[in-house]
Amino acid sequence: MKIIETPADWPTDEAAARAVQDELRSRVVLDEPGPPPGTGLVTGVDVAYDDERDLVAAAAVVLDAATLTVVEEATAVGHVAFPYVPGLLAFREIPTVLAALESLTVDPGLVVCDGYGRAHPRRFGLAGHLGVLTGLPVIGVAKNPFVYTYGELGPRRGDFAPLLADDGEEVGRALRTQDEVKPVFVSVGHRVSLDGACAHTLHLAPDYRIPESTRAADALCRRVLREAVRNSDSFPT
Repeated sequence: MKIIETPADWPTDEAAARAVQDELRSRVVLDEPGPPPGTGLVTGVDVAYDDERDLVAAAAVVLDAATLTVVEEATAVGHVAFPYVPGLLAFREIPTVLAALESLTVDPGLVVCDGYGRAHPRRFGLAGHLGVLTGLPVIGVAKNPFVYTYGELGPRRGDFAPLLADDGEEVGRALRTQDEVKPVFVSVGHRVSLDGACAHTLHLAPDYRIPESTRAADALCRRVLREAVRNSDSFPT
């Protein structure tokens, strides 16, 4: 478990964070298809918080995309780097998530976030942020649609409905990963097409609603957070 400090130049208020969002958003690559589903490596990232102690734990779990077996795991723990502001949650998580990714000894391949990419009010959620900062292909697979609504979608695995912005742009999709189970919400972060992001999501979710990459990262970051809370008196402040 790596323990990190917040970077000295990290934004500390809304105005500074929005300026960073605007600058980085211009670097998002949307015209690459991304790696074929079921090939190479796929890395799930997720975070868990302890608000009382102001701690955040991040996990990065690398899977073999073909077999969905775990190849490597890495974690990091730090103090929350930014106040809670809807639409700016990436600034609370990015330093610790990057630290976990940097601790890996293998190339992460495709990164899957429990969050948003284009399906974000400012078209730049955690998946976009991570993609631009790392150069990796990244997608967001969220449990809720945040600010967007969607129409009817069929009851079967693979059925979907677009998430549409006010200007008509398809910023993501509500995607059914299991028959008769509520959908997940898929969007592009960086260097992957929306069709590709949905295909990856279905491949990574053979048995459950949530991709195996996210399930593994969620379990690991929660376990690491519990360990960190037990040892929080020894952390730097």
